[in-house]
Amino acid sequence: MAKKAQFATKIGLVAATVGSAIGLGNVWRFPAETQENGGAAFLLLYVVCVLLLGIPVMLGEMSLGRGGRSDAVGVFKRLTPGSKWWIIGGLAILAAYLITVFYMVVAGWTLEYLCESVTGALYTRPAPDVAPDRAQYLEAMNSLIYGWWQPVVATVVVVLLNMVILLRGVQKGIEKLSNVLMPVLFVVLVCLVVVSLTLPDARSGVMYFLSPDFSKITPAVFVNALGQTFFSLSLGMGILVTYASYYPKNTDLPRTSMIVAFTSLFVAVLVGLIIFPAVKSFGLEKEGLEGATLIFVTLPEVFGRISYSPLWSSLFFVLLLVAAITSTVSISEVAIAFLIDRFGMKRRNAVLTTLLPLLVLSPLCSLSLGPLKGFTLFGMTIFDFLDNFATNILLPIVSIGTCLYVGWFGPKRLLDWQLTNYETKWSPYTAPVLFVLRYVAPVLIVAILVSRFL
Repeated sequence: MAKKAQFATKIGLVAATVGSAIGLGNVWRFPAETQENGGAAFLLLYVVCVLLLGIPVMLGEMSLGRGGRSDAVGVFKRLTPGSKWWIIGGLAILAAYLITVFYMVVAGWTLEYLCESVTGALYTRPAPDVAPDRAQYLEAMNSLIYGWWQPVVATVVVVLLNMVILLRGVQKGIEKLSNVLMPVLFVVLVCLVVVSLTLPDARSGVMYFLSPDFSKITPAVFVNALGQTFFSLSLGMGILVTYASYYPKNTDLPRTSMIVAFTSLFVAVLVGLIIFPAVKSFGLEKEGLEGATLIFVTLPEVFGRISYSPLWSSLFFVLLLVAAITSTVSISEVAIAFLIDRFGMKRRNAVLTTLLPLLVLSPLCSLSLGPLKGFTLFGMTIFDFLDNFATNILLPIVSIGTCLYVGWFGPKRLLDWQLTNYETKWSPYTAPVLFVLRYVAPVLIVAILVSRFL
């Protein structure tokens, strides 16, 4: 068997893991969820969920990955040979691949908007000193997202870009990419926060985002915050299991998980400080703060109302493209690792086997929102079906299975071995993490799963 790939440096290891967590969940999904669930009240519950639940579940996945030192299926086969627990890993790979199909589409949209921003086409003015109105941004979205050829070409370009990165391997591809893109992401974030906080009446947006109204804390908001925690930390997708299998034996898992979790929280807060002050400043909070409308209509409209519109818009879509690429690369790696470890494929063949079908599947997914929207699965477009099935059903099932395995049915000392680096150091985290994995996390994840059907 070929030697297992590993990250070369601690910085690269952390950057890659942070990059896998800081993706579209933070930049795309978080602000919409915050707006829909009471602003700062949701942020407060989200922080609590990340600290008390997200980190323990993350440690469970990391322990499983480094303990088994294989892909999402192989870790179960190595740790408990002959058992059926590998099915949980198989579902994780399926979920990751389905998410990859539509994530490539979203990344393609981001690339289109970046090009439109850089060229200034998104802000072409109909007359001197007259800013485009909302109708023009809606028209641009209809063309760039729901059209025939532009979103398809952009999606194909993104798939090919992922192919180039992943063909270079763990160290020269994933790790090197993360070392470059993570600093870029933070520089762009800080620049945009400064711009947003200097807008007129930015304070009202900051207060909405950071000053909680406790009356808005409800069980439904709590469940949504919990769901956002799993999505933003990439739990249940097999990503952390796969990446942790590349960790050296001396990697401090508790420290790594905390760095990833706190960095993810920090990015989410910075994104909120970009979006809510800007939107509130121009009274656009009721114009559409959900999904594609927020990112591709409301925010371009905000940028269109301030000086140097193409510059700030370009920076934002650079930020979103970085998040999208780190997401697609990390999710694609789950299936690639599976093919390498289970079938002995060379990396080149595994990458091509994983990504070449996406040159057909992802464009079809894109077209399902426009020209092919009449074709539905269970009353949903292909895009919406993949999103709902993967994120609302498969991810919770995989997370429950992982918690039960690490907490109850896997090797008895798996968690302790990994948190103490094979008993080379003392760790105070084993008992509390084990308690969460055994008694708390499964119940709360079931609540998420059930809530999706109510």
